[in-house]
Amino acid sequence: MKNPTDYSVLVTSNMFGDIISDLAAQLVGGLGFASSGNIGDNYAVFEPTHGSAPKYAGMYKVNPMATLLTVKLMLDWMGETSHAESLEGAITAVIKEGKVRTYDMGGKNTTLEIAQAVASKM
Repeated sequence: MKNPTDYSVLVTSNMFGDIISDLAAQLVGGLGFASSGNIGDNYAVFEPTHGSAPKYAGMYKVNPMATLLTVKLMLDWMGETSHAESLEGAITAVIKEGKVRTYDMGGKNTTLEIAQAVASKM
């Protein structure tokens, strides 16, 4: 299992699947950027992979990018391609600009400040 490109699907128990998905999140910058969608034939459920992080409740320090990228996945699935592209472009612009960053990105900005920066780019 040294080369992840050898596998298109991994079947594991819930615990090991959670561990693997947390490790894989590092490929996109960490859990603060990891979005997910469980897509069936007619229905889908979208969620950031990081969970609710209750220890950070009310602190406004958690990176909202995973949530925003999850919304992008949902918009794509719903066929709202132009809205999905607009959101992705705004997220990309904020990251490239590098002025507004949460602690996991090496900054000191709040969750709300990141969300406002993304909204301002749309």
